[in-house]
Amino acid sequence: MSTTPSALSPTTPDPSATPAVRLDRITKRFGGDNDTAAAVADLSLDIAPGEFYSLLGPSGCGKTTTLRMIGGFADPTSGSILLAGQDVTRLPPNKRNVNTVFQSYALFDHLSVADNVAFGLKRAGVAREEIRRRVGEMLELVQLTTFADRKPRTLSGGQRQRVALARALVNRPAVLLLDEPLAALDLKLRRQMQIELKQIQREVGITFVFVTHDQDEALTMSDRVAVMNAGRVEHCGTPEDVYEHPETKFVASFMGTSNLMTGVYRSGAVQITGGPAIAVGPCPEITEGSEVSISIRPEKIWLSDFEADMPRARGVIKDTVYSGPTTTYLIELAPGVTVAALEQNTARSRNEDRWEGGESVEIAWKPEHCLVLA
Repeated sequence: MSTTPSALSPTTPDPSATPAVRLDRITKRFGGDNDTAAAVADLSLDIAPGEFYSLLGPSGCGKTTTLRMIGGFADPTSGSILLAGQDVTRLPPNKRNVNTVFQSYALFDHLSVADNVAFGLKRAGVAREEIRRRVGEMLELVQLTTFADRKPRTLSGGQRQRVALARALVNRPAVLLLDEPLAALDLKLRRQMQIELKQIQREVGITFVFVTHDQDEALTMSDRVAVMNAGRVEHCGTPEDVYEHPETKFVASFMGTSNLMTGVYRSGAVQITGGPAIAVGPCPEITEGSEVSISIRPEKIWLSDFEADMPRARGVIKDTVYSGPTTTYLIELAPGVTVAALEQNTARSRNEDRWEGGESVEIAWKPEHCLVLA
């Protein structure tokens, strides 16, 4: 039974419930034969009801193709798509209980904001009084009540994005698909809309499937993130999980900035090729003498106030990058081995406290923050 947005409260996704979306070994080849490279390859995933689920990855990784198959705008070459347990693999978009918000918004400039939001309801033959009530609820939800009679061309980019969102939600879909809807906004507005979009999703309680190539967006809004590469999911987990504990070298490098180095694992440390030995956390699955990669985030490297038992290494400052709240130091540990270390510019920081190029420094880290990737 449908529930009006005003009656809904923030929800917590229930992973034990029937998945709102289930993809069962879907593959998409645009050429149609087995010799054609797959845009999406043997992909299986479950998305829980009420979940904000992000498909994250670089251009060409298959995330938008996956979204289009969920919406019915593209047919899988093989595999099946289930919505709330119903197989919809061969159903057209208008037979699926989903709606889509596109990057372009696709608003009708000749219609008012209210008429844009009401468009789908009118086509569905909903009664006039019901349309008026539901449009009013949606405009209140996206904070555009006073803009009801305006034309979209008179609105800002963020306001148009809200109109597109209201138009998609007013039909009460079980799943809302969002294809990089914030990409056209400037950085400050995009960050503001990230917070607002998450708040709206929590209030309406609808499953959101969000496509983005922006790691910050995915980390800010998602309950879970699926990091895609070459048509496959390399890691799916909470934002904290995929950032702090990446399962592959690709995920470590794609999720923010990471110092990636290669070497040989020996007795709790990795001997970096051409560099120092780096103490690492427990990794019982790694055998002695294995060639591995290690990943450590710049913010996990210390340049001062070391704890007594922290492993250390010496290096030379090669460059500094000032970014307002933070300063990043590029430190050469050995020829060809350079790491980035990030420090906050706090209220106690002074310009003269910053290191300069050419200075010798000591860095330290906690072994558990240095991840070993087989």
